[in-house]
Amino acid sequence: MPIIGSVQTPERMPPSLDREPGGVYPRPAGLWVLCERLTWIAGLVLMLSSFMDWYAGSGDGFTLSVIGWHTGASGKIIFLVGALVLLLVALREAGIELPAAVPESLVVILLGSVGTVVALFRTLSIPDRYLPADSRGIGLWIALLSAIGVIVAGLFRAAEEL
Repeated sequence: MPIIGSVQTPERMPPSLDREPGGVYPRPAGLWVLCERLTWIAGLVLMLSSFMDWYAGSGDGFTLSVIGWHTGASGKIIFLVGALVLLLVALREAGIELPAAVPESLVVILLGSVGTVVALFRTLSIPDRYLPADSRGIGLWIALLSAIGVIVAGLFRAAEEL
């Protein structure tokens, strides 16, 4: 006697064709890998630039050098922006993604913009408390270039997503 209203279980889905044998997904190639590397390298350099020489100068027989961390909130903001960029990359590698309403490329561009504004402000204005420091150190220029690098990486990611 046939059973009326029986439910059949669905058939198993065929294995995904985009996986390698053993269930490992292949790493993306091309521009995406370049964007990924550029993002974390620029974020790391931006973070480390807060421990580099931002201001230098000499006075009555002494030489003054001020690292970014000792410039107040600016150096700490630069460090935090670089750390957030690295955290974003690490979360993506761990498989944790941002919500679909917030594209990752937009967050990277925003973080790079904050870093660029802070570094540019410190490039244009030397605080009065470091007055014998009459020149900018290499660390400040590295911070500015790496913050711009974070923006460029975010723009490349946005181009890849489109």
